[in-house]
Amino acid sequence: MPEYAQTLSLPEENVVVLDFGAQYTQLIARRVRECKVYCEIVPYDTPLEKIMERKPLGIIFSGGPASCYEPGAPAVDLAVYDCGLPILGICYGMQLMTRQLGGVVRAGSRREYGKTQLDVKSDADLFAGLNRELVCWMSHGDEVEAAPPGFTITAVTPSIPVAAMADAKRRMYGVQFHPEVVHTPWGTEIIRNFLYNICDAKGAWTMRSFIETSVEAIRAEVGDKKVVCGLSGGIDSCTVAALVHRAIGDQLTCIFVNTGMMRKDEGTQVRQNFAEAFNINLVYADEKERFLRLLKGVTDPESKRKIIGNEFVAVFDEIADTLKDADYLAQGTLYPDVIESGTKNAAKIKTHHNVGGLPENMRMKLVEPLRYLFKDEVRKVAEELGLPSDMVWRQPFPGPGLAIRIIGEVTLERLEILRAADAIVVEEIKKAGLYRRVWQSFAVLPDTKSVGVMGDQRTYEYPIVLRVVTSEDAMTADWARLPYEVLERISNRVVGEVSGVNRVVYDITSKPPGTIEWE
Repeated sequence: MPEYAQTLSLPEENVVVLDFGAQYTQLIARRVRECKVYCEIVPYDTPLEKIMERKPLGIIFSGGPASCYEPGAPAVDLAVYDCGLPILGICYGMQLMTRQLGGVVRAGSRREYGKTQLDVKSDADLFAGLNRELVCWMSHGDEVEAAPPGFTITAVTPSIPVAAMADAKRRMYGVQFHPEVVHTPWGTEIIRNFLYNICDAKGAWTMRSFIETSVEAIRAEVGDKKVVCGLSGGIDSCTVAALVHRAIGDQLTCIFVNTGMMRKDEGTQVRQNFAEAFNINLVYADEKERFLRLLKGVTDPESKRKIIGNEFVAVFDEIADTLKDADYLAQGTLYPDVIESGTKNAAKIKTHHNVGGLPENMRMKLVEPLRYLFKDEVRKVAEELGLPSDMVWRQPFPGPGLAIRIIGEVTLERLEILRAADAIVVEEIKKAGLYRRVWQSFAVLPDTKSVGVMGDQRTYEYPIVLRVVTSEDAMTADWARLPYEVLERISNRVVGEVSGVNRVVYDITSKPPGTIEWE
C-alpha cells in the first residue's frame, strides 16, 4: 500500500466510535464533530490499550447489521466495560452491551424501521432538557427485553419495552434508536448531552484548531522537502493546496493534469483563478490524448478508476522528477472516499481513484490532511483559509471526472456530448437559485440510444440522464424535487443545443439504494 504521512495530530478532546459495520457509523462521527468534539472511528475489535492510547473522553458503540446472538457476531473485549470511560451503545451497540452485561436480547416480533414515538421515562442524563414525548428513527430486528443489572429503563416505544437504558453510576447508556440520523429530530441534543454532561467535553474541536494542528503536523512531517499537489479545481484539492501552502510555502508545487475528463472550461479556470488568487507554483500538464488512449475500449468502471489513478500518479512522478525529487504527494482524499472504498467493517461500494486506485509501489509518500474530514468540514476549513466563495461552494466532482459519468467506453465524441450537456445543467440550476441548495447537479451519458423525432426526421441518439440530489455529507442522499419549469428548461436546452442527444430523463433514486454517481 502507499505510505501515508502523519499529518493529523490527535486533539486533546476526542471520542472513539467502535464500528460494528453500520451504514450510519459515519453519521455518528459527523454529529459528534458538530458538537465540537473530535471523533475517530476504529474497528470494534481494536485492543483496549490502543483505544486508551488515544486518551478518549468516552466510547460510542455503533449499530450494525448482525444479531448479537448469531455465531461470530462482533463483540468487544469485556475489559472495555471496566475501563472507567463513559459508554454509549446505539442499536446493535446497546444490544451487545445488554447481552455482555447480563441482560436479555430477543428477536423482535417484527423488524422495526422508520419514525417511532418515544416515551421518555427519565429526563436525566441523555434526555436532559428534552420533552418526554419525542420522535425517533428505528432500524432494527432484535430488541432488548430486559436491561442488565444496575440499569434503569429511561425510554420505551409502543412496541418495545427498552428503547433506552442507563447505568448512571458506571456511566453506561444505550439507545435502541438512531440519534445520529436527521430523522431523529432531537438526536444531536442527545449526543451533545452524552458528550458534555457525561463525558465532560468542553468543545475544543473547531476548523480553526484543525488548521493550526494540521499546519504544525505538515511542517514537522515534511521538513525542508518538496511536496506536489494534484489540483483539480474542486474544493477538496484546492483546500489541501491552500492548507499545505500555509504550512510550507514555496516548497509546494501544484500540478494540474488535464486528463480531458474535466467540465467545460475547467482547465482555464483552474490555471487563471487558483494560481492568481494564491500565488502558488503551478505546473500545467495537457495529457488529454494520453488518458483517452489508455481508456480506449475500457467499459468497466473499476478499471476506469484504476487506469486513471495509476496514470495520474505516473504523470506526477514524471513532473516530480523535474522538480528536484519531490518526496510527498498531497491530495484531497476525504473520509467518505475512504469508507466507500472499503474498510474492515464496511463493504467496498466503489474504489475512489485516490484511495484504491493508487499503485502499490508509489514512490512518493502521501500527505492527506483532509482524510478524516467530511465535506461540510472541508468547506469550513476552506472559508477559514480565505478561499473565494465560488470555490468553497463548488459542487463535488469525482476525481476521474466525466469518465465515470460516461457509461461504457470513453471517447472524444462522447466526452464532448456530456461536457456540453453538463454545462447546461449547471447553468440552469444556478439560474434557478438552486445551486447551493442541492448537493450535486450533473449529467450522465448512458451507453444506449433511443428513437426520436426532430424536424420530421427520425433520430436515433443518446439520452442524457439528469442527476440532482440533496445531501448533508454524501453518505446518504435524496433526489431533488426540482420545479417542473426547471426540468423543462434543462430538457429543451439539452435536446435543442447538444448534438447527438434526443432525450432527457431524470434519475429519482435515493442513496441508498443507489449511489450519487452512476459508476
